[in-house]
Amino acid sequence: MDGISLAHLGAFIGAMSVVASLLYLGYQVRQNTRSLRTENYARVLDRVSTMQARLSSDPVYSELVARGTADIYRLTVVERLQFSWTFYEMFGALEFMFHQVEAGALPEEVWKRWSDTLAWWISLPGVRAWWVSIPAPFSASFTRYMDAQLQAGPPDPAASKRWSAFLSNKPSASTDTPCAPTAKMGG
Repeated sequence: MDGISLAHLGAFIGAMSVVASLLYLGYQVRQNTRSLRTENYARVLDRVSTMQARLSSDPVYSELVARGTADIYRLTVVERLQFSWTFYEMFGALEFMFHQVEAGALPEEVWKRWSDTLAWWISLPGVRAWWVSIPAPFSASFTRYMDAQLQAGPPDPAASKRWSAFLSNKPSASTDTPCAPTAKMGG
């Protein structure tokens, strides 16, 4: 082989090395992006589950939130502040999820569950009163989204009625029979 052929071979091998390096780098970036998305979602779930754990283990706090969701004006000023911080935390975590789904970092299917949860919470009288009176705003796009939810009402009015009946110790007609699965599992 002459010098020119070796130079061409070296250039070709160098180019292939660059292409392979770029492909590998692209793969690593994609893997890192997936990992960050999963980690971000896990952090939000941790925030929400911490609040749920407190609600399920602290009867005084749980009673305060229950009273506040029914009628925020049944709470003292101090209790209203506690209620406000509770819902700032909850809505703040879900606002983060909202932005993640808008950025394509969270599947729509996952967001649907949390979107319905937000719609349910905002349909409760005390939460509605809190939302319309909050002094520190959320992001403009999340605020528009929540205002639309506020206007739309609960995502499932029948489920809201069953929940109210459950909380008031009044059986509803639908509680006499077990729930049928809505989707087949497995195959």
